[in-house]
Amino acid sequence: MSEEEAIHVADVSEGIGGDATAEPGSPVELPVVDVLTGRSFITGKSGSGKSNTASVVIENLLSNGFPVMIVDTDGEYYGLKEEYEILHAGADDECDIVVSPEHAEKLATLALEQNVPIILDVSGYLEEDTANELLLEVVKQLFAKEKRMKKPFLLVIEECHEYIPEGGGMDETGKMLIKVGKRGRKHGLGIVGISQRPADVKKDFITQCDWLCWHRLTWDNDTKVVGRILGSKYASAVEDLGDGEAFLMTDWDESIRRIQFHRKETFDAGATPGLDDFERPELKSVSSDLVGELQSISDEKERRESEIADLKQELQKKDRRIADLERELEEARDLSDMADQFAQALLGKAEAPYRGGGRPPAGDERLGGTDDGDEGQSVLKSYDEAVAATEESDADAEAETDAAPGPGPSAADGGAEVDADAATGDAATADAADVDATAADSADEPNPPDDVDPVTRDDVAESALRFDEAIELGTREAVIDELRSRIESLPELSRGMLRHYRREGASDPVAAHIDAGGDGDSGHAYSRHRPIRRAGLIRHAGRGSYAYAVPDLVREAYADRLDEAQVDEIVRAVERVFVPSAELDYPPDAAPAEVGDRAPAGDDEAEENTDTDAADGGEEPSAPTDAGLSDAARRFAERSER
Repeated sequence: MSEEEAIHVADVSEGIGGDATAEPGSPVELPVVDVLTGRSFITGKSGSGKSNTASVVIENLLSNGFPVMIVDTDGEYYGLKEEYEILHAGADDECDIVVSPEHAEKLATLALEQNVPIILDVSGYLEEDTANELLLEVVKQLFAKEKRMKKPFLLVIEECHEYIPEGGGMDETGKMLIKVGKRGRKHGLGIVGISQRPADVKKDFITQCDWLCWHRLTWDNDTKVVGRILGSKYASAVEDLGDGEAFLMTDWDESIRRIQFHRKETFDAGATPGLDDFERPELKSVSSDLVGELQSISDEKERRESEIADLKQELQKKDRRIADLERELEEARDLSDMADQFAQALLGKAEAPYRGGGRPPAGDERLGGTDDGDEGQSVLKSYDEAVAATEESDADAEAETDAAPGPGPSAADGGAEVDADAATGDAATADAADVDATAADSADEPNPPDDVDPVTRDDVAESALRFDEAIELGTREAVIDELRSRIESLPELSRGMLRHYRREGASDPVAAHIDAGGDGDSGHAYSRHRPIRRAGLIRHAGRGSYAYAVPDLVREAYADRLDEAQVDEIVRAVERVFVPSAELDYPPDAAPAEVGDRAPAGDDEAEENTDTDAADGGEEPSAPTDAGLSDAARRFAERSER
């Protein structure tokens, strides 16, 4: 293409603003390079000839083999197909191919790399957002490809005020068109904006145009724009221009001319309908190969949409199935809760003969009085076998504890003597009472999550028996070592929960779990809570709460023969394995005010005082007397005397 090539689109006309250097009727030509790569604005009121002007320019470019892309907002450019082979792409069935934003890259490739002129008809899209997205993606692709190809190409935008309005509200599509107007020329991408209301078009676009056509305008706001750009005499004269007549302003020759544009040669689909019958002309078809390339994209899109629809349908089925399973699970949980309540009721009924006095004395005819509990088991025959088995196991364990022979009194820690069997008997009685209280409070305690095994009576009874066996030696060290070993065997988070119970006195598992660094999930909380409960280090306090039980365990181990100072000393020795030294000065269950008034000795000082007293022959806890001893302690004393 030669830079001297030009297209003949109009002739000079007479009247105000005419070309004084040329006779009326002289040809007006536009340089092809400036038209293809420049920025232009064509305006005029409806019926003044602006669309005809654009069509004349396009017909001349197509006749010379220069491709263009026309963004048709009213569906009036398909008449060009009467003479030229143009790809008509849009949303209507009358288009050669129905396109969507997915076709943007292929459309840009056809236009720039295969020189295919395209009418991008956006008039048939029901959703304005879809049309805007399509235009945005196409312009992006054109701009990106032109940066590499630098091929002269013209983009024509009808009703450009809809995309680049003066009053604001410009979206991404408008911003992209402004970008083409400012930077497209250096890449070879030209743009023509067409509008019937120049006052509504962003002035940043109009003032950057290389050539402008002003057809007839009558509204004051529009004529004022003409006056600001061309001058006052043109502002008044623009109202009197005839159809197809315009003021042409061009930068390449710095002239303003009054000209009459030629009449377009192809079918005028934008003409106002008359009374005559409408006859659609015979239109040329584009190559089936071009349509086939675009159709393959459409087919792929339809295939993806079909797959997505199938997946959505499958997902809905699975959602319904999940809902059904959740409903079934909820029903199963309800049945499980009912079964648990029934079992608790049976368990409470089975425990009734034992409450109030521990194990029945030997010779009691109600339960037979034997150690193996065979006759007592007959009381439970009317209840559920699982409940009966649990009761039988507990009875056997208690009988073995009472019957087991223990060593004689021993001295340790400076000669302190403690009645071990008394401690054993009372501790077992205390734990049995705690188990009964737990069963009695079970109605108030919220059920733990279904995936966490509850602590049963067997767990608590087994814990009590292990503790009784450990303190049969009757030594301070045995009690401390047993309690420490229980605490050291706990997971780290469970030890943190135990510290929480020590500070709070009584609390619930979820609060203890959060305080120890865990989350608020009740399933996790009850899972970490179970080892503490099973070890007997806390006890059920009613209505879902649990209380710190280490001091109680120490008291029960010594059958309440120690004063509180001695209990505190042993408790502090136990607590060193899980309580930071800074917290040891704070007694369990102490209120902040009480802590402030208390000045406890440090850990090292307490140990030093204990050792000093022992070395100096200080008094140790006196040996228990027969008065106030439990039955188990008394039996232990009698065996020792024999």
